[in-house]
Amino acid sequence: MQKYDYIITGMGASGLMLAYHMVLDSFFEEKQILLIDKELKNQNDRTWCFWEKDNGIWDEIVTKKWDNIYFGSTNFSKQIKILPYQYKMIKGKDFYDLILAVLTEKPNITIVHEELVSLKDENDIVEVKTNQRNYLGNKVFNSILLSSSYQKQKQYPVLNQHFVGWFVKTDKDCFDTETATFMDFKVAQRENTRFMYVLPISKTEALFEYTLFSEDLLKEQEYEDEIIAYLKEKHITKYEITEKEKGCIPMTSYEFRKQNTKNILHIGTAGGWTKPSTGYTFNISKQRVKKLIKFLKTKQDLSRFEKRTKFWYYDLLFLDVLHKENGIGSVLFSRLFKKNDSRKILKFLDEETTFFEDIKITTSLPWGRFLKALWNRIF
Repeated sequence: MQKYDYIITGMGASGLMLAYHMVLDSFFEEKQILLIDKELKNQNDRTWCFWEKDNGIWDEIVTKKWDNIYFGSTNFSKQIKILPYQYKMIKGKDFYDLILAVLTEKPNITIVHEELVSLKDENDIVEVKTNQRNYLGNKVFNSILLSSSYQKQKQYPVLNQHFVGWFVKTDKDCFDTETATFMDFKVAQRENTRFMYVLPISKTEALFEYTLFSEDLLKEQEYEDEIIAYLKEKHITKYEITEKEKGCIPMTSYEFRKQNTKNILHIGTAGGWTKPSTGYTFNISKQRVKKLIKFLKTKQDLSRFEKRTKFWYYDLLFLDVLHKENGIGSVLFSRLFKKNDSRKILKFLDEETTFFEDIKITTSLPWGRFLKALWNRIF
């Protein structure tokens, strides 16, 4: 069996970010690194969005930036300036092309297209089994969900962020390119948390995504019917669908980190790097990868990398409330945006706020429901 210093299983956002930061750092120059994914990463299979201040490492492949976001609901609607933050969009293929162009030039990088079957930590080495062969790695970073245990457990609620998106092109100017629709809850809620998400790329091109935070998925036609109705409401009837995308992201405070071992670290969604209360993963992965690179230079036990933070508890209570009353999402998010500076909310969602800032934000929510959720957690 071939042996590597590091093995990365799964070439999504977190896996490729980690590999990219490794090859940019001289510490890893002599390390043999293997990447495993069953798919060729050459398709525009997803869109990632995130917010950040100033320029960032991914700016050269950012499709579009927005200084303003729109939040809409029956209780509160507003176009909001978020500077010094900008909301940024990256297309999957651009991300893959940039990183793979760098990785394929490095002699210490090996990429194979095989399906991961299992991982086994043997205390001093990890055995990685694929559908074609076995490999050995000193340290393994896995971003592939190998277990459904998080779905079967009852301790932590599990919702799904599920969506269908259409890239549409119109024959005349229809879109405000200065503002991204962050959440528009002015769609029928049907006892769920449902909203439309709109990213205008040009005056004639935009991505429309119909999104739910709920347990159960819909039939694909139901999502598409809602997009059609929303476009019609906006008086957009003549358009071409240039691309489609769909996805389902687990939203849970289940402690994926407990599956980590001395030599195996689960990353990305498989490692609990998805923000439980929103489903955002890209920015948190960016932050965690930077910390992981520093960690690997000084420490060896990967099970010590992740710890609970105060934000884990905030997300847990938020999901407890939303799971019990799934139709209340519009009210919760409306209260957040109505009663707080939106830039503070983005800072809070990035898990960078102080304790006193946390109090201001959390107390703007319906405190009775959250106290009840806290009581139920304690007792």
